[in-house]
Amino acid sequence: MHEFEIDILTPDGVMNAFVVHPDEGGPHPVVIFLMDGPGKREELHEMARRIAAVGYFVVLPNLYYRKTRDFVMVPNDAGYAEMFALMGTLSNALVVNDVHDVLDFIGGHGEADADRVGVVGYCMGGPFAIAAAAGLPDIRCAASIHGANLVTDKTDSPHRMLDRLRCETYFAFAEIDRWVPRTDGEVLEQALKDAGANYRLEWYPGAQHGFVFPKRGEIYDRASAERHWNRLFMLFERNLKSY
Repeated sequence: MHEFEIDILTPDGVMNAFVVHPDEGGPHPVVIFLMDGPGKREELHEMARRIAAVGYFVVLPNLYYRKTRDFVMVPNDAGYAEMFALMGTLSNALVVNDVHDVLDFIGGHGEADADRVGVVGYCMGGPFAIAAAAGLPDIRCAASIHGANLVTDKTDSPHRMLDRLRCETYFAFAEIDRWVPRTDGEVLEQALKDAGANYRLEWYPGAQHGFVFPKRGEIYDRASAERHWNRLFMLFERNLKSY
């Protein structure tokens, strides 16, 4: 496989991103990987490589680029405080703009097929993935994995924009999640039904928030993580590997 770091010029600055794709057989369908709160880091690079290994051009942007190029959360009080401060600088609208800039980048890259693009977001990135799918017609599928803030009282809450979805979406919720009340999933599912969306929403029994990440110690749930990979790859296969 081929991997590199790239700087993508945006109206707000320079967004650094990790890119990985197979070294032959291109142009490849594209997956835009939207990070979780702890930042763009090697753990996410490894996940991006796993997606690329089955035939995708993967772009993992640093969504905190307006403030820093290289934040990785340190698991202590100061680290959490810095993470939440950075998270507070983002919005659905800002990240949709960032995804648009990623689309501009892939449009000029010979190994990327800009006509076949999907997006996946984890935790913080979950609602951003849905907002991108609702706001950008080039997105052919989207997934939110233990996404937080999918249902809020804000006017731009993802659950309020589902009538704009034109693609298949997938939602994975952890059964045990202090950041996502069960009622959020229920409200979201009703909104998906009301919008007539093409979706699948699943609860992962016994899984905790962050269950997909191997470095989360006891929170990591291998069986649930592998189930999520299976669902994700099937979503991409249906929507990105056929014309």
